[in-house]
Amino acid sequence: MAQPPEGPFRSFYFDCDSTLSSIEGVDELTRGMPEAEQRALRALTEQAMLGELPLEQVYERRLHVVAPSARDLAAIGRRYVEHPSRDAVATVAALQFLGKRVGIVSGGLRQGVAALAEFLGIDDSCVHAVQVLLDADGRYRDFDRSSPLWRNGGKIEVMRRLPPDHHPVLFVGDGVTDLEVQGHVARFVGFGGVERRPPVAARAEVYLEGPSLAAVLGVGLCDDEKTRLLAEPRFAFLRPMLEQPQAERRPR
Repeated sequence: MAQPPEGPFRSFYFDCDSTLSSIEGVDELTRGMPEAEQRALRALTEQAMLGELPLEQVYERRLHVVAPSARDLAAIGRRYVEHPSRDAVATVAALQFLGKRVGIVSGGLRQGVAALAEFLGIDDSCVHAVQVLLDADGRYRDFDRSSPLWRNGGKIEVMRRLPPDHHPVLFVGDGVTDLEVQGHVARFVGFGGVERRPPVAARAEVYLEGPSLAAVLGVGLCDDEKTRLLAEPRFAFLRPMLEQPQAERRPR
């Protein structure tokens, strides 16, 4: 188990949908819509995650159609909390036990993403997502267009704005908009435990094929950190992930 050449990493940032959570929040918003419309919007989401359509083209169209209310956003938050990805809770707890900063950078809707962050114990100041703008009655008005996260390259901008003491950063995500940060952070880790996106699997320097998010610990912690973690009884069950991470590492 070699120490990561860029490590130890000071912070670990994660995408939300299909990474920290096993669902896609925008798909949850389409529940109750006619099936044909649901399929069309899911197809748009997948095209954006595969890099086949510009994110900004898909983002605006989806929100215009769905127009989430305050009640809808609260429901998404509950669904995120009900459906974390496998071992997401333990992974975040382990990183925080080691003194790592943990954050979320997502093109998801901030009101829902913030609920998952609170559940996981992630500080709100480390949560970056797109705020939905509502009117006084809680109805959809627009979204925060000043956020870079509804456009391709937006996650790179967020990474560049992180305070110096958050670096070096390890970033974990499943989609092409996550892959964009590779080369702009110390290490990018592609996660295929919920959805396997072929372009990410093909191009990520490190790619996790297994279902558990805890495999991130195997590729992101140095030997001393793994030893400290395994000395804590509540994390003993993570040993297989630390010793034999289900990951493919490619040379630069």
